[in-house]
Amino acid sequence: MLHALNSPRTWIFLCLLLTIPTGCDRGSHPSQLATSAPDFTITDGPQTIHLSDYRGKIVVLNFWASWCAPCIEELPSLNALQKQMPQIVVLGVNFNDDLASYHQFLTDHHVQFQTIHDESQRSNLAFGTTRPPETYIIDSHGIIRRKFIGPQDWTSPEIINYLRNLS
Repeated sequence: MLHALNSPRTWIFLCLLLTIPTGCDRGSHPSQLATSAPDFTITDGPQTIHLSDYRGKIVVLNFWASWCAPCIEELPSLNALQKQMPQIVVLGVNFNDDLASYHQFLTDHHVQFQTIHDESQRSNLAFGTTRPPETYIIDSHGIIRRKFIGPQDWTSPEIINYLRNLS
């Protein structure tokens, strides 16, 4: 056993294991937790959204793209969450897409929560999000409470209970 620990391969493997998690700030505990959510304004045709307009409500802020398979995977549960908990705001921000793909996606997938297309990508970059899907839970005071990476089952008992307890 001691001989195996003295092997250069073992040390290289251990060093890689120790450095991989720290090399990525895509974790579920980003530095923004417990801080004010970056405010943004997005104008998409006649629609303008200011994140600050949702103060007083819990916001499930989902960054997505039409070409993103995991985004498509979680879409039905986001629709279901909005229907099950109408007192919260499910807000989908589409980025890294062209406008035609965005509109086609909304039609094809029957999106039932509020969405907007951010051509500038300022909103997602303000949150440090470059790879969809990433979702932030923002409390009624505008504070980031959780971050989810990848597709989720938004109607799971754990998530529903978490959202209810934020109220």
